[in-house]
Amino acid sequence: MTGEAARDHEPVPVYCFAHAGAGVSAFHRWRQRPDPAMGLRPVLLPGREKRRDEPRLTERPALIADLLRSLGPLPVPPRPYILYGHSLGGLVAYSLARALADAGLPAPALVAVGACPPPDAVTPLADSAEASDTELVAMLSSFGAVPPGARPGGTWYRAVLPVLRDDLRLARALRGAATRPLGVPLLAVAGRRDPIAGPGVMAGWREWTTDAFVERVLPGDHFFLRDRELPRLLGRACRTLTRFAGRTAPVPVPIPQDRPAHGAPRGPHHTGTSRRSPMPMGTATRDSR
Repeated sequence: MTGEAARDHEPVPVYCFAHAGAGVSAFHRWRQRPDPAMGLRPVLLPGREKRRDEPRLTERPALIADLLRSLGPLPVPPRPYILYGHSLGGLVAYSLARALADAGLPAPALVAVGACPPPDAVTPLADSAEASDTELVAMLSSFGAVPPGARPGGTWYRAVLPVLRDDLRLARALRGAATRPLGVPLLAVAGRRDPIAGPGVMAGWREWTTDAFVERVLPGDHFFLRDRELPRLLGRACRTLTRFAGRTAPVPVPIPQDRPAHGAPRGPHHTGTSRRSPMPMGTATRDSR
């Protein structure tokens, strides 16, 4: 088998970043139904799971340094890779892509963000890291982030709430450091019933790329990553990226033709081709209900 043919059969690495308070276990269900086209690579931040004894990160420079150290060498063209981040992880994925571009390192073929308001969005959680336990838990409960039966002084309060607070501090730092759009294709994924990062909010990500932008709406709430549709969507992305790996000419990008969320007009970032790679979501329909 030639080197090119071998690459065609290699899974596309998908580096995944979890929501606040979570670790790589957030993607456990994805391994139960593996997609052969997707090389799942969950990334564990310090202060949780196997890295629980390491100091948690609350500032962008420390985060980027840790990611570059822990990820090791990234795939180089023509082999593509994807960054996917969920909620807080979306800001992590965006920030990493920005840092890679600034350093002249291999860029992802696609940055995908799910359930994550764009950096310039005003959200209830944006400045809640210093809120009282009662106030913070009330906000978290409003979108299903607190497990049933969690009680003050219990395991969740002692083990998870401090991690959540520091993750909210990190999110605040990443939002503040975001100053300009990426030059790579960007996919924004919203849960249809997400009360804090629904379709209208996720549409704001179109201003954060100068390349192709696509929004997809999946069934579910803020934690739709626990369902089947998201890994299926990313698996289709991987298969398309594999087909077009190494292609330098502009590639058609299937932009949804339905009405943009909240009636917003198509902006200049809603292009029909990607200068770098395809936006491979043509079979995932946008649900505007």
